[in-house]
Amino acid sequence: MRLNQTTESLFSPDISSRLSACLDAKMQDPQDRRSQNRAIVKAVIFDLDGTVVDSNDLHVEAWNQAFLHFGKHFPIAELRRHIGKGSDQYLPEFLSPDELRKIGKEIDEYRSKLFREKFLPRVKPFPKVRELFERIKRDGKRIALATSSHKDDVQTYTDLARISDFVDCEITADDTDKSKPAPDVFEAAIDRLDVPVNNAIAIGDTRFDVEAAKRIGLGTIGFLCGRAADEQTLRQAGAIAVYEGPADLLEHYDTSPLAQTASKDD
Repeated sequence: MRLNQTTESLFSPDISSRLSACLDAKMQDPQDRRSQNRAIVKAVIFDLDGTVVDSNDLHVEAWNQAFLHFGKHFPIAELRRHIGKGSDQYLPEFLSPDELRKIGKEIDEYRSKLFREKFLPRVKPFPKVRELFERIKRDGKRIALATSSHKDDVQTYTDLARISDFVDCEITADDTDKSKPAPDVFEAAIDRLDVPVNNAIAIGDTRFDVEAAKRIGLGTIGFLCGRAADEQTLRQAGAIAVYEGPADLLEHYDTSPLAQTASKDD
């Protein structure tokens, strides 16, 4: 939107141009303005399940079978609704305090063993994950993994996705007291990366990723590939941008929040 000539004639060229720029800015997409005002991105913190690897559906089935083994039945939709939480946050959604004390640990151990033996071999990385990590590192940024998964699973995931050589640090469920939506894993990642929170950005696929990051002032890019949340849910939780997955973000990298580059000397 530009000022018309009659209006422009009332002002000096300098004032007119500044007014025009102001009006142009108001017509700009709000997300683009936020991107311009955001600090330079020096580090990217990735979730794993549903973000880097296609594992959410397998986790849902592992939880379902574990609960059934202990005589507990819950709707699949309800099990899926809480995917993204670690077991310390997941189990209380389905068990009473008394059940948690009596069988919570057994269910979690059974589920973990079942997942590793039956479902982990079926996990696949999403397309273009390695290429996205490579692009991020080429921009001079550091990369962390912050996940509710356990360390052994993380090693398998990073090997599958062929990203181990790009990762600067890993924060797992074994490193923190509470899993998402508590912010512990993101706080630990920020500490390990040694960057201010406003110079980092998170990437995840669930509202719990977004909520956890938001609690410490960390912006989040949302992915839809994990099928854990739709775009509206992620944006309502506070996501600053939403993409289909790694390949989509890589394709639109230059116009994404990640395009705020950092010098390799920073």
